[in-house]
Amino acid sequence: MKFRAIMGALCAAGLMCGVSAVQAAESLEVLHWWTSGGESKAVGVLKDDMQKQGYTWKDFAVAGGAGAAAMTALKTQVISGNAPAAAQIKGPLIQEWASQGVLVNVDSAAGDWKKTLPPEIDKIMHADGHYVAAPFSVHRVNWVWYNKAALDKVGAKVPTSWPEFFAVADKLKAAGIQPVAAGGQPWQDLTLWEDVVLSQGADFYKKALVDLDQKTLTSDKMVQVFDTVRKIESYMDNSRTGRDWNLATAMVINGKAGMQFMGDWAKGEFANANKKAGSDYICAAVPGTAKGYTFNVDSFVFFQQKGQSAASAGQIALAKTIMSPGFQEQFSLYKGSIPVRLGVSMDKFDDCAKKSYADEQTAIKDGGYVPSLAHGMAQPDATAGAITDVVTKFMNSDQDSKSAVAALAKAAQTK
Repeated sequence: MKFRAIMGALCAAGLMCGVSAVQAAESLEVLHWWTSGGESKAVGVLKDDMQKQGYTWKDFAVAGGAGAAAMTALKTQVISGNAPAAAQIKGPLIQEWASQGVLVNVDSAAGDWKKTLPPEIDKIMHADGHYVAAPFSVHRVNWVWYNKAALDKVGAKVPTSWPEFFAVADKLKAAGIQPVAAGGQPWQDLTLWEDVVLSQGADFYKKALVDLDQKTLTSDKMVQVFDTVRKIESYMDNSRTGRDWNLATAMVINGKAGMQFMGDWAKGEFANANKKAGSDYICAAVPGTAKGYTFNVDSFVFFQQKGQSAASAGQIALAKTIMSPGFQEQFSLYKGSIPVRLGVSMDKFDDCAKKSYADEQTAIKDGGYVPSLAHGMAQPDATAGAITDVVTKFMNSDQDSKSAVAALAKAAQTK
């Protein structure tokens, strides 16, 4: 009775009312690699939401390498017995961590998830029949971003085929505008390469990058993929080595370059620079991929904490918050993505996001919805890494396409 009286007094005073003492005391260390302007703003929404619920957010942000540096940091933390409460992980890596017995399930937070997630994504969140991860949003990878003023200056329209693309690139080059902005990092090289693979058709993409079919990997079409990549590369600047993706996006935003191949997280950078879709920039599917959709889904997995075998109250609250319609909407508005949860209103989203959502629904129905290899959704790290090495070597040497195809087929057998 004394305890109840004390709690009543605290509540009357505006202290701890609606938040339990356990919640108020719980600290959540969260590892992620969202460090660019638009990304930081987006993750700040989650931080604020959790703090409003009475939890302490300990930010563990690791920049660089599309998450490679963050994964190295995560391994160190887990091995040392200091695993974060949640960490940004995606694709087959979710199941790899689950197999180590270091994750906790968040089933109690996932009441309606099966009904509100695309089937292709719902299954990725599971391990041994339990939800061990919560998805944030869906990024479409196969986009090209255009500076509208640059296109208008040279009298060009958005290309829908590779011949049209190269014609536009030639016009931009003649006008003194760098045709293609790029960052010379392995994951960016692979992003471009998989875009060109998808331009050969979704079935070709799935056979090559999901099924790792040797006949497809060594086909004449795959030789054409490398030939096309080589030609695109000729329109990039020589100073791209090591350039971060958002700096390449800035080149398009500032009119120094006309185009960039990048997923729709780039839109967050345009929004952060107060640029408007349609008037300042244009988003369009990579030539030849209008009916395809390479998806990249960011997720948090939940690690066992010291002395606990089940998810904590804070971890369950974090999972619920991530999948709440309100958070899904606001996060994607800042991040440049679209909600992973189906049925969230798209009224507040710009034309690029609405197009992404419409194209996603079509791709899901027509079989064009495919996981991105470059962004950890299609293959385990060992296989994806071996393929990345092949593509990076090709783009940083004078290797011919047939030799690259032979190396690709060998790399695909890496386990």
